[in-house]
Amino acid sequence: MRDYELTFIVRTLATDEEVNQAIDQVITYIEIDDNGKVNSIDRKLFGRRRLAYEIDGQREGHYVVMKASVDPDHILELETELKLFNPVLRYLLVRDEQKKEAAPAE
Repeated sequence: MRDYELTFIVRTLATDEEVNQAIDQVITYIEIDDNGKVNSIDRKLFGRRRLAYEIDGQREGHYVVMKASVDPDHILELETELKLFNPVLRYLLVRDEQKKEAAPAE
């Protein structure tokens, strides 16, 4: 398992309940078949924001930041699910370098 940071934008849906369901579905994509584990989730860091440009007819979106441990073999499948999941407008998945072990001192 490697540590990753996933930032994604959920389209503005009719209710906050639907937004939370979309976020829960992304968590399910990460944790399916024990291929990953969500370590932290921040739904309020950026919250609902105006987008820099219109994406798929949307001018606003809910920004969500997650930190997760994911099996590297599962990354391609996870990215495919995120691309096909309609409520997610955009996502960025990067390896969390802060958790790397420090090199031993000489």
